[in-house]
Amino acid sequence: MFEAAGAAGAEAALAAAARTFNITLWTLYAVGVLVTVLRTYARVMAVGWKRFEADDILVWVAVLLYSTQTTLGYEVGNLAHGLANNGMTEAQRAALATANVEYGMRVLGSKIQVAGWSCYSTLMLVLKLAMSFFYLRLTNGLGRPYRMRVHAGFAIVLAGYLASMAAILFACMPFHHYWQIHPDPGNVCQPAVSRPIVWASFAANISSDIYLILIPIPLLWQSRLRLVEKTASSLVLGAGIFVLVCATLKTVFVIADDVNGAELAGAWGTREAFVAVVTTNLPMVFPLFKAWIRPLLGSSARNTDKQYRTPVGFRSIGGGAGGGGDVSRSHNRQATASARATNPLTKVTFTESEERIVHEIRLQNVKTISSAGPQANQANNKGIVVMTEFDISEDRTSQHEQNAARVHEPW
Repeated sequence: MFEAAGAAGAEAALAAAARTFNITLWTLYAVGVLVTVLRTYARVMAVGWKRFEADDILVWVAVLLYSTQTTLGYEVGNLAHGLANNGMTEAQRAALATANVEYGMRVLGSKIQVAGWSCYSTLMLVLKLAMSFFYLRLTNGLGRPYRMRVHAGFAIVLAGYLASMAAILFACMPFHHYWQIHPDPGNVCQPAVSRPIVWASFAANISSDIYLILIPIPLLWQSRLRLVEKTASSLVLGAGIFVLVCATLKTVFVIADDVNGAELAGAWGTREAFVAVVTTNLPMVFPLFKAWIRPLLGSSARNTDKQYRTPVGFRSIGGGAGGGGDVSRSHNRQATASARATNPLTKVTFTESEERIVHEIRLQNVKTISSAGPQANQANNKGIVVMTEFDISEDRTSQHEQNAARVHEPW
């Protein structure tokens, strides 16, 4: 009687745990898709459908992969009851008949694990490519050295993906041993806890995520933004660190416990995919949230924002000087009352006449030249005033190319 009661209690506990996991799984999925929708809405409002870039398309490819991975995660628990060909003694393997229901569950669970690893690796690839294309667009006009960093990021991401897929496809040979029950195929052929797959995936994520995080942060902290703006932007662009935390915990659980580690790894893998989707879209959603919150902060916040968006003698991340009162002397002096367009990284502020010019030419054709002239003795002799001249060359090859000039987005 007590054994039956204990078995019933254990079964109820497993059912409750499965229910909790499924609720968490689909809740995170819904939030991830919602964030992607908000990102797309923000981009439509900023540039319109016709000016979508590669990253705007890739995030929806990622949603398809995320949907597939979430479904696989659900089916592992729903159909296979969390079972695979790991966590068994040799005696248990020998005693498990092929006609047994558990045998079929373990085979199916192992196959789902292989498909899950493949889908996961491809999802991470697409998300990182989307982030790399975003950085490529963000650094447009900052010079070849900055863009070369992003190009190197593409190479690191692709190399990591190829290494991960090679571990999945070639670590266990022949391939069908991935779902072999008896005899024991060994850890290499137990996809839920396979060390070659786990370590290859972990190394690929660590190397590429750290590199991608380090691309924008140094540029950001070289700017003349306020400390609070630098900190907030760093948190947004560096949110990928949370993906590293999830990946590390998942790896530790699998390596430390071959029996129960797969279940914990699956839970943290679900969180990792969710965090990766959110952090990839966060740089686009963050300005949208700022726009929604700004009316609630009152006029003081808007006045402060206006004050810091018009710096004098501002030096951009790209190494050129920009902004300030001196540059407006070569154009209209209505800068204080006109609309301004800001470079996403440098925060260089343009007057209305300058904005019209910038929107009609390619950003690559804008050159900034810093010089200190006689005006350095002005401004109450408190220091050197940097004067910026904009040397602008316009590409007149065709009217169509002029109209296709890059649209600047507020970041």
